[in-house]
Amino acid sequence: MSKKNLILSSGNENKIKEIKDILGGMKINIISKDEIGLKDLEVEEDKETLEENAIKKAMEISKHVDGIVIADDTGLFADKLEGRPGVYSARYSGEDATSEKNNIKLLKELENVPREERTAQFRTAIAIVLEDKSVKIVVGECKGIIEFSPRGKNGFGYDPLFTPDGYTKTFGELELEVKNKISHRANALQKLRNELESILKDDVMCE
Repeated sequence: MSKKNLILSSGNENKIKEIKDILGGMKINIISKDEIGLKDLEVEEDKETLEENAIKKAMEISKHVDGIVIADDTGLFADKLEGRPGVYSARYSGEDATSEKNNIKLLKELENVPREERTAQFRTAIAIVLEDKSVKIVVGECKGIIEFSPRGKNGFGYDPLFTPDGYTKTFGELELEVKNKISHRANALQKLRNELESILKDDVMCE
């Protein structure tokens, strides 16, 4: 059986590496949208949930390619802020948002909030659009605490502020190998791997 193509809706090198690491060894060709000439295709994330944004991105890419398409959306949900920044995590500080600006805004909103009340969850939703255009969704979550200031240079986004439950280091301080075992995206990608293995197994049985 020839390898199937798995097209990623992202051009983010950090995400692509993480996905390739976790899905390594599978009988699939992992290809980013940039590699197939869709680098300039941007999809506005204007839905109200991570799941809806992920589906919208994956469906848009699937219009242009043959193969399985995956797209993800991730958010940090702070309990004290009624779930903010949530679905707006990437653009929390406005149109010109950067990770630094987002972190500054989040810390400002949690100013004077004691550590035990700074609980939060990172969530990742991954949409899978199959070759027949049917859709599957997997979701991963990681609970933790938002620190009072950034720590560490690893990772990206809110990683330097987030310490996962059971650890004393932030995602920004943790070794990549550790993060890739416990993170929200790692959890979602493991579920994705299980889904893909089931899909590939069914395809073999149908041949």
